[in-house]
Amino acid sequence: MVFAHWKKLGFALLVTSSLTQAAWAASDVLVLSRAEDAPTADPGVEISNSGYTFIYAAYEHLVAYKGATTDVVPELAESWSVDDTNTVWTFKLAKGHKFDDGTDVDAAAVKFSFDRAMKLKAGPSDAFPVLKEVQVVDPGTVKFILSSQFAPFLSTMAVSGAAIINPKVMEHEKDGDMAKAWLAEHTAGSGAYKITSWERNQSVVLDRNEHYSGPTPALKQIVVRTVGEISARRLQLVNGDADIIEQVPVDQAAALKGDSNIVVESNPSLYVNYIYMNNKRPPLDDVRVRQAISYAVDYKGIVDGIMQGQAEQMRGAVPDGMWGHDPNGFQYSYDAEKAKALLKEAGKSDIHLTYTFSQADTAWEPVGLALQANLADIGIKLDLQAVADTTKREMAASGNYDLAPGAWTPDFADPYMFMNYWFDPERMGGPGNRAFYNNPKVAGLVREAASIIDQPKREQLYLEAQKLSTQDAPYLYLMQKNDIFARRAVVKGYVYNPMLIQVYNFATMSKSE
Repeated sequence: MVFAHWKKLGFALLVTSSLTQAAWAASDVLVLSRAEDAPTADPGVEISNSGYTFIYAAYEHLVAYKGATTDVVPELAESWSVDDTNTVWTFKLAKGHKFDDGTDVDAAAVKFSFDRAMKLKAGPSDAFPVLKEVQVVDPGTVKFILSSQFAPFLSTMAVSGAAIINPKVMEHEKDGDMAKAWLAEHTAGSGAYKITSWERNQSVVLDRNEHYSGPTPALKQIVVRTVGEISARRLQLVNGDADIIEQVPVDQAAALKGDSNIVVESNPSLYVNYIYMNNKRPPLDDVRVRQAISYAVDYKGIVDGIMQGQAEQMRGAVPDGMWGHDPNGFQYSYDAEKAKALLKEAGKSDIHLTYTFSQADTAWEPVGLALQANLADIGIKLDLQAVADTTKREMAASGNYDLAPGAWTPDFADPYMFMNYWFDPERMGGPGNRAFYNNPKVAGLVREAASIIDQPKREQLYLEAQKLSTQDAPYLYLMQKNDIFARRAVVKGYVYNPMLIQVYNFATMSKSE
């Protein structure tokens, strides 16, 4: 893929400080400070980027993303092939990879990991919709049997849920949970690091895996701290008590100007912010009400004001920079009079809705305040309800909300990650279709696109599905954001990948003056 068009959004600010006495962290210890704790580190369960931080550090996959690109290269696999039907994939494993207890990574471990994910039936298994069976050919060869061809299959082998787990975790199984409780706060992988302690809502410590097959990492230990307030995270960074801080609002990023010890990273991404509208709950079950709300939003004000230009308004579901994006697709714009006319046509008045949000994304509260003001202009009363992020996720998954903000980044570089997750009625709730949207024609288009490997044909199907779904306004398509975080300038070797938000290449990073 080519991301050249992102140059207009991407930058790295070098900034300076009046503080000269910094409490530097040890040169072989990296401290990362973030707003909220990850729900779990279990590859078979976790679907949040905060959990991916640990999964990609502690586990390996058959294939991995190559540097800053969306191309995949060998990791645990040294080679692979596919038969003429595109339904049988065979992987040859590289020798020398070991789990953190010294056990060899073999084909049986690969089979165990995928069988476990499919049995758990949590969010990660949704990345493998046509996986029928995994077969062990011999200790160094594993075969994947698909029920039908699936164009993005190889890329799915790099997603978090495809991490290869040591089968010995079953020693920690309780009440048939397949070790889910233990893996929530422990790891059993062959990656460069392993979790050695987890204090909920305080800190997680990862130490080097002595059995890691790659070069010994320069960083001996990674400490991930939970610090809710951005002002506290910022102070830690300036003082040298943290090496990286996440969830940096654009105004805070600007406030760091002048400190030569700090780099503010603002990287163009496939990260989108959008609003779920509960299509099953009146009056949002009326397309005209959803369209009215879509016209009532001041998108430009949100991008220019709240994001200070570090974002662009979405145009359909597939983001700019991914094939299948429609640069000429319909885009809602602020038109209060049209919004009022649609409400009148729908016969709706005295509408009272609730916007349920968390602090997981620093933009969500100011976006809610902007929506509150915008909707008031067309006679809709909007209450703001702040909850913990886990609560928001549960409410969205169960349909217990009116409007709620969401953030989405693709696990692999294919429109499938947006179109099939957001619009297929079989994925309602937690798996992705959190608007509870159901248009049989759109569902048919995205399912057909997922079932063939002809990319030009797939693109046409996805473009048609975007056109229809945008007219139905199941979501508010707000913005495609830059990924912004700040690091101390002594942190070297970080490689940004648009597929891996909140994932760091710790194994090849270092700290030096």
